[in-house]
Amino acid sequence: MSATISPLAPKKYPEMPDIEGVRIATAEAGIKYKNRTDLLAMVFDAGTTVAGVFTRSKCPSAPVDFCRQNLAQGKARVLVVNSGNANAFTGNKGRASTAMTGEAAAKAAGCTPDEVFLASTGVIGEPLDAGKFSHLLAGLVKAGRPDLWTEAAKAIMTTDTYPKLATATVKLGDADVTINGIAKGAGMIAPDMATMLSFIATDAPIAAPVLQDLLSRGTAKTFNAVTVDSDTSTSDTLLMFATGTASRRGAPDITDAGDARLGAFRRGLGKVLKSLALQV
Repeated sequence: MSATISPLAPKKYPEMPDIEGVRIATAEAGIKYKNRTDLLAMVFDAGTTVAGVFTRSKCPSAPVDFCRQNLAQGKARVLVVNSGNANAFTGNKGRASTAMTGEAAAKAAGCTPDEVFLASTGVIGEPLDAGKFSHLLAGLVKAGRPDLWTEAAKAIMTTDTYPKLATATVKLGDADVTINGIAKGAGMIAPDMATMLSFIATDAPIAAPVLQDLLSRGTAKTFNAVTVDSDTSTSDTLLMFATGTASRRGAPDITDAGDARLGAFRRGLGKVLKSLALQV
């Protein structure tokens, strides 16, 4: 981690509430950095829906291709993120690495590989040795806890000087639902994101197509309006997960993007996305 912390770093980090149905674990895999966490696993309860927005680069990284393919199912059980190596411009080796990680994560979480989502950030053009960390995933999945949001944000940093977090609690029907988000990115942030990774989770019961609509619209005015050095990256990934666990507290199931009850949620999501984009 850089010795100097950006003057833009917040004086204190937000208290990140637990989100029911999300468990987090991090590890030091030594992919590139020594003595710091560089591997994140986020595990989701069965029934979690997912949406995503990715780089517009014509040469996306292997993990971006992997996520795009799995997004069609609209279901997620585990997210695995490594920092230190972007697994981009790595050809067949890159694809083999994502396949190996996907299999290991699916086995660890007791799900199928199409419910696994992957992201990598760091050096471009070097093969990512999944053998360095795939054996750690079973332990991470078991060790997951709901209260490690700040640790999650630290594990995905590369040249960032501070972890980036945001949260909002809003009404959906008569129930409170929470939206938590983390992000990383300090360079290569041309419009339409860049080496930008961001992961958002909510306990709201929202169907995947609706979640996708909310995320795509919310991104237009936030992350896609940001530039740092006008380089577009190969790895941009913004994923949003909805566990649906708030339905147990009376939150209504949302299956239509035009549902009037989404107003407060849409504003809360916008606030989280804007906060993370400004921090980036």
